[in-house]
Amino acid sequence: MDTKGALTLDGLTKRYGDGPPVIDDLSRSFAPGSLTLLVGPNGAGKTTLLRLLAVQAYPTSGTVHYGDLDVHDTPYRYLQEVGLVHAGPELPEHLTAEELLEWILRSRGHWTDEEGPSRIGALLDRVRLDERRSNLIGTYSSGMVQKAQVAAAFVAEPAVVLMDEPLRSLDAATSEATVDLLRAFVEGGGLAVVASHLTEPLRPLAEDMLRLGDAPADVASSLPTHHSSP
Repeated sequence: MDTKGALTLDGLTKRYGDGPPVIDDLSRSFAPGSLTLLVGPNGAGKTTLLRLLAVQAYPTSGTVHYGDLDVHDTPYRYLQEVGLVHAGPELPEHLTAEELLEWILRSRGHWTDEEGPSRIGALLDRVRLDERRSNLIGTYSSGMVQKAQVAAAFVAEPAVVLMDEPLRSLDAATSEATVDLLRAFVEGGGLAVVASHLTEPLRPLAEDMLRLGDAPADVASSLPTHHSSP
C-alpha cells in the first residue's frame, strides 16, 4: 500500500498506570479515501485510540505515523491536516461558532477576507446551526455544540478527520448532513476514523472496521470482515 497520506500504527500500546493495556500492540494502516468505523462496547478503547491518533494522549509504546511523520514527535505539522470531533464538548465557551471557525482557518493559513466568511456561513448552514451561531458557545445546547464541532472538523478542508460519536445529540436532518459531509470527504480522498454507537447511518460509508473488545454481533456481521484488525 502507498503510505503517503496514510495513518500507520506500529505496535501501538496504551496503558494507564499499572493497569492492563487499553490498546495492546496494535499494528495496522488507515488509507486515504476510506472510512474506518471503530466498533466495540464501552471501555473497549475506542476513545483512547482516537485520542492517540489526535495526539491528545501519548502511547506507552509503539508509534503512529502519518506518511513519514511520527505524529507524536511532530504534532504541529500533523495536526494542521486533521479535523476533530471530540468525545465531549471541548470547545472554547468564550467564542461564538463563527469566531471558532475563523480562528481555525486563520491558524491554518486558510483565511481570506473574501472567502472566509462565506465558507463559514455555508458550512454552518449545512449543519443547520441557526442564527445563534453569533452567540457564545457557552450558551449553546448540547446539540448546538455538536453542530459546531462537526463544522469545526471540516472547515479547514483537512486530509484526516477523527470523530468520536459525531452523531451524538444531533437531530435527524443534521445527522444526515454530517453523513453527507463524511461521504463527500471520503470520496474526495479523505481519511476518516469514526467511533459511533449509531452505526446504521455510517455503515454504507465504512469500507473497513476495527473491532475493539467484543463488538455486538449485529454490527460486526453488517460490516466488511476481510479487513479485520490484526
